[in-house]
Amino acid sequence: MIENFDLSMVNWARAQFALTAMYHWIFVPLTLGLSFLLAFFETLYVRTGNEEWKRITKFWMTLFGINFAIGVATGIILEFEFGTNWSNYSWMVGDIFGAPLAAEGIFAFFIEATFFAVMFFGWDRVSKNTHLFATWMVAIGSNLSALWILVANGWMQYPVGMAFNPDKARFEMQNFWEILFSPVAISKFTHATTSSFQVASLFVVGISSWYLLKGRHRAMAKKSIIVASVFGLLSSAFVGFTGDEAAYTNARVQPMKLAAFEGLYEGEKDAGLVAMGVLNPNKLPGDDLDPFLIEFKVPGMLSLLANREPGSFVPGINDLVYGNPEHNIVSTSEKIEKGKIAIELLAQYKAAKKAGDENTATIALSNFAQYQEHLGYGYLDKPEEAVPPVGLTFYSFHIMVALGSFFPLLFLIFLFYAYKDRLNDKKWLQQLGVTSIFLGYVATQAGWVVAEVGRQPWAIQNLLPVTVARSNLTAGTVQTTFFMFLLLFTILLIAEVKIMLKQIHIGPGGE
Repeated sequence: MIENFDLSMVNWARAQFALTAMYHWIFVPLTLGLSFLLAFFETLYVRTGNEEWKRITKFWMTLFGINFAIGVATGIILEFEFGTNWSNYSWMVGDIFGAPLAAEGIFAFFIEATFFAVMFFGWDRVSKNTHLFATWMVAIGSNLSALWILVANGWMQYPVGMAFNPDKARFEMQNFWEILFSPVAISKFTHATTSSFQVASLFVVGISSWYLLKGRHRAMAKKSIIVASVFGLLSSAFVGFTGDEAAYTNARVQPMKLAAFEGLYEGEKDAGLVAMGVLNPNKLPGDDLDPFLIEFKVPGMLSLLANREPGSFVPGINDLVYGNPEHNIVSTSEKIEKGKIAIELLAQYKAAKKAGDENTATIALSNFAQYQEHLGYGYLDKPEEAVPPVGLTFYSFHIMVALGSFFPLLFLIFLFYAYKDRLNDKKWLQQLGVTSIFLGYVATQAGWVVAEVGRQPWAIQNLLPVTVARSNLTAGTVQTTFFMFLLLFTILLIAEVKIMLKQIHIGPGGE
């Protein structure tokens, strides 16, 4: 069994990692999406020879550079935290988790670093086509960087392509390609990047709307709105498709997360999709309370989306915790029991190996293999610990979906009035465009809350609980660094906002 540990330290470490990740994700979506918008703007410049497109490109490139620099700083801190607060995690899965991070540094970041300087400082030093190539490579490199990070995160959600080494108590890579092309990794990459394209499109539309409100740089603003709205509308279509695929994948490999973000406690055939609802805050797994105070469902839609089969059964939280023999769902209690046996057999194996008793070691290892898949459950004390925070997961998911459904409508409205050449007259639309910058960030942050809170209590799904992944630090140590990072990140965010606002005030053509 695991030794006694300070739960408050684990919670502070969780909070610190969440703080760092959420601050980092403020900068990442804009980098991913704006890099492609820069490439589109500059392509229009090269194709048309119109100097206005060059001026537009250079303006948005300035804002991209400000955002990129601060995003790198927060990302570096995020990776260091794996070694400081989660050293057991780093030891147990570093062989696998480190590979995509290394690939990100070797390939993706190398592309970014190589062409970044050419893109920023090469306007009058290289040919138009060479400069355009550099801009496209920065966009591709930025998104390749996201690919490798999301492959690593996808493996945490759905661990494949590995084997457990009982001698070292480590998970070791067996098949890199299985990890790279995992359905969870693919769905996470496609959904995260396309939603980032939405965020960047809203950013460009919002700032351009501010210029229209102020009566400044109207030609630039209209051109930027048209390009960004088209890109945002196309991205929105892909966001819907990739989101559907992500939910379908969750139903296969993370059914508890799916049940949590739908507030589904009792499994149902022909289950309805909650379009809107208010959860009962007193509801607990296994009790008789109604899960909702208010709910509006689309009949049968959840079964169709989760299983691609109308009328099919979707398991709820109670089915997954307490079991459902009719649908061959094993209870968490049984998994915990098998997990504890696995832990005991692993201890017997290591003791026998240390004592030189090969016969006992062989028997223990053979028996361990029968229970190994439930190893992580052995560190849970009661079945209910396998349930993530339902309220936070549910509301985050529905906020994300609601805003994600609103954004394509907004892009369509902007394109309609741009086509009618009436953008200057629509003050309400300009104000909504400015506000939607903030809404885009709310949606993308909510998406990550669903992804990460929805898989609790696992650091590695079903294999490694967060309580085991921690470092042996005191709560006070982590608290100190938490507030240090909070101060640092807040200063960085304020600095970025101030620098950006100053540059936006100067406008295109300013130095």
